[in-house]
Amino acid sequence: MTTRFGTGLPTPANEISGLTREVLAAELIDAIKQCDPDFFERLVVQLLLKMGYGGSRQEAGQAVGKSGDGGIDGIINEDRLGLDAIYLQAKRWEGSVGEGPIRDFKGSLDAKGARKGVFITTSTFTPAALQAARTSRSYKIVLIDGPRLVELMIEHDLGVSVAATYHLKRVDSDFFSDE
Repeated sequence: MTTRFGTGLPTPANEISGLTREVLAAELIDAIKQCDPDFFERLVVQLLLKMGYGGSRQEAGQAVGKSGDGGIDGIINEDRLGLDAIYLQAKRWEGSVGEGPIRDFKGSLDAKGARKGVFITTSTFTPAALQAARTSRSYKIVLIDGPRLVELMIEHDLGVSVAATYHLKRVDSDFFSDE
């Protein structure tokens, strides 16, 4: 962490950056909750592609969620032949996601013969849901809650843009060294 002149105190820039990021995260989650479910399903596919899953190919991911989708909202093909895939479940919820939806997702993964799944929500997960995801033997399930979702979106520049750039100057201690 950058500190003020070696005092261990946070710099004003870090304080401002942290507050700005918190406000941005809150605005972003609100914007997501206002969108329709189809948009949210496309958003989670875009996020995983931006994170590098599926390589550099945009066609590597697709939102497939529709009525009768078998509990799968998106698929990321990690290779060109589709030999390895990540299956996605996207839930825009207000209340916490419990164990039931995770069990249903596990059943969907079983039906697809999948080994990897990502369950993304705008809300949070209950302890029982977290435990249900951890106890999968034949596949790996990653849970992403609302705060983590917006953190990843900000990190990977999805749904956000740069509003301003500031140059913050500091004393160049190398300039003043005796060498």
